[in-house]
Amino acid sequence: QVQLVESGGGLVQPGGSLRLSCAASGSIFSLNVMAWYRQAPGKERELVASIFSGTRTNYADSVKGRFTISRDNAKNTLYLQMNSLKPEDTAVYYCNGKRISSWSTDDYWGQGTQVTVSS
Repeated sequence: QVQLVESGGGLVQPGGSLRLSCAASGSIFSLNVMAWYRQAPGKERELVASIFSGTRTNYADSVKGRFTISRDNAKNTLYLQMNSLKPEDTAVYYCNGKRISSWSTDDYWGQGTQVTVSS
């Protein structure tokens, strides 16, 4: 039922900033956990940041202090503010949402948006 669409990726110079958006077709408040993952060529998809319904957040050590995940329930949108970008941040970034119940977990993914950090 839930569809996620990422946007905001592009080319940015090292040290620059970028904000990714993930628009949901339905209420993101119905998703207990939302997260940003990224995957670079030849590497496994890794969790970048996650945010829970109570606004608690987690960040990968590699991005902590530089990236900020947030959600706007009124706009049904998840954001990732990326500052002080490094070339190693280059990857396809994916939006993820999970709806967790006592009997199942529904997992939703966006199509991904490319972020390239290069001079």
